[in-house]
Formats: sequence, structure tokens, C-alpha cells
Amino acid sequence: MMKRALLAVVIVSVALGGCNWIKGLGKKDNVEPPTALTEFAPSVSVETVWTASIGKGAGKSGARMHPALAGDRLYVASVDGAVQALDASNGRTLWSVRDKKLRWSGGPAASDDLVVVGSLNGQVRGFSAVDGSERWHTQLSSEVICAPAIADGVVAVRSQDGRLFGLDPADGTQRWVYEQTVPVLSLRGNASPLIGNGFVFDGYDSGRIVAVRQTDGAPAWSQVLSAGEGRTEVERLADSDGRLVLDNDQIFATSYHGQIAAFYADSGRPAWARELSSFAGLAVGATAVVVSDADGNVWAFDRQSGANLWKQEGLLHRWLSPPAIVGNYAVVGDLEGYVHWLSLADGSFSARERVGKKPIESAPVVSGDTVYVEDASGRIAAFRTQ
Repeated sequence: MMKRALLAVVIVSVALGGCNWIKGLGKKDNVEPPTALTEFAPSVSVETVWTASIGKGAGKSGARMHPALAGDRLYVASVDGAVQALDASNGRTLWSVRDKKLRWSGGPAASDDLVVVGSLNGQVRGFSAVDGSERWHTQLSSEVICAPAIADGVVAVRSQDGRLFGLDPADGTQRWVYEQTVPVLSLRGNASPLIGNGFVFDGYDSGRIVAVRQTDGAPAWSQVLSAGEGRTEVERLADSDGRLVLDNDQIFATSYHGQIAAFYADSGRPAWARELSSFAGLAVGATAVVVSDADGNVWAFDRQSGANLWKQEGLLHRWLSPPAIVGNYAVVGDLEGYVHWLSLADGSFSARERVGKKPIESAPVVSGDTVYVEDASGRIAAFRTQ
């Protein structure tokens, strides 16, 4: 328990110091140093297709900036006010806009015709996906440090003060707002909203997963992933900040000091749950659910039953990103800019590449056999398995 509490203190410090905590790993007795990487014979060939950069990336904002893929374009944003559209096949810049007065920290999210980004001062802007021209802007109640979501005729945006907004994609006007109380102490970051099956889903600092109606924001159901038990506020941290995944009729979620679980999306009825602590999130494949836990283990669970399939312990204390699944591999980034391909069959290391020397904090984005990865400095790389 002490180890977990100390880990939580480090995570909470991100709220005060951005990503500076990463530089101190291994320098204090109460923080476990990252496990040294071991050599292995790659079982799959990975090609670096292209690299690019977007401003200062997330910088020290504590946000998990990541690319958004829509069609054949990749959209990116940075904390120093830049928003860009890249050709996903070669990384060439198609358009670029910058507002130095705004510090982008949430997103982007993209559809075929709209790109939406949130900022540290709570402003949200919608841009044309075609040429980057501004379509609308709206002011929310507090900072936005997770990506919005665009689908089914609504833009869903989560603000740091616990509000979930439903905006009109045509002009950014507010259609509805759902509110939850935010605990006094919580991890830095929020789960990005997820739209599907007529609902908007989100995870909260209270350890709850919530579904509200997409049309009007009315609560549909909520489930507790973590009860937040313990003697101190740190031990009671229960945030559900990791990436949510909707797959067919089930939604998958994780929480800190809690569980990984699958729920039926229409009712919130539990399908299965396992004890596990994660602040990153998960990925769902045809047969397996893969998750990075708070200690740096990577787990795979059976998609239908939740039975444990394998556990990879070779990345302990490397502050892993949420995983992604490409083909027969799980892909995860770490605090030193490495990207690891793990076999979905048994979790063994299959390949390793490096984006740069800065942390990779957001989930890789997958399109076919190509994986797009962004680090905290805004460096982006496209990798392809061969």
C-alpha cells in the first residue's frame, strides 16, 4: 500500500508541475527507477514511414495530446497554439493555423469536416477540416485537458471541473451540460468522452463510469469502478481517467485503485470485472483486452470472460501510455520515447522503435498496419509493420 500511495503522490504532482516529475524518476528513494530495457530478437519488422513535429506538443501542461485520424488526414495540436492537418501517408502539412494567445490542451478531435480543440482557459474552437478556417468558438467553465469527441451530430467536451458539455457541431452552441462533483484531490487528467449507441460515456474522478443520453444529456446509468477506500486522501484516489473503449454492445473501462471492467452499454449491467489499478487505459481487440497498469505491467484479458491471458513485466515503472492494437500486436509507449510491440499471443516483445527522448503519454493511433505516435514534445512518427 505504501508503494501505491507514493506512486499516487508523484502522479498528483503533475497537476502542479506538468511533466517535470518524469525528470526526477530514479533520483529519489521513494520512486522506483524505470526497469532497464533488455535486448531481444525482433519477430516483426517495423518501418519508420515518416516523422514530423507540431509546435511544443503538450509541453508541461499535463495534457495527453494525441493525433486524430479522419479519412486520409491526421490532425494535431500543440500547447503553443498550433493546429495542423497532415497527410497521413507521408506527414506533409496540408494546412496550419496558430493563435499564440491560446494554449491548446485538449484534443484534437476530428470528423470528415470538423476539427475541435480545447484550451487551458476553457475555450473550445471548431475548425474546418478542409482548410483550417475557424467555424466557431465557445467558452466553457474551466480548462479542457482531454480530447473532445465528435459523432452522431454532437460534440462532447469534458472540462476539468467535472462538467460534460454537449455542443452543436454546426455552431458550437451548448445543447446540454451534465455535472458531477470533483473530489478535493484527484489525478491530473480526465477520460475523453466517448459517443455511441445513443449515449455519451465518460469516466469521473469519483471512480464512476457515467452514460448520459446523447440528445439531451440526461443521466442514463452510472457504475462504480473504484470505491476510493483508504485512510488518507491519496489512498482514496479512485479516478477513472483512462481511455474508454466501446466495442459492439459493451464498454470497457479502468480506474486507479480499482478495476478493469466491461459493462453493457445500454444498461450499465456488468459483464465482468477484475481488480487492477490503471490511470492510462486500455485497448480492445477481437479476443483480448489489453491494459497498462499503474506499475508498468501490461496485461491481456479475455474479451468475453475477463480471464487473465498473459502479463508482461518487462516495462515496470516506465510510465506507460495506453496501449493500442495493430494486427497481432499490442503497441505501447513509455517515458523515454520508446514504442514497444508485444505479441497478442503471449505478451512477448516483438519489436521496439523510438520516437524521441520525451515521454509518450497518449495512446498510439492505428490505421490498418500503420501506427501514429506522438510524444510530449510534439514529435510524431508513423510506423508500419511489415
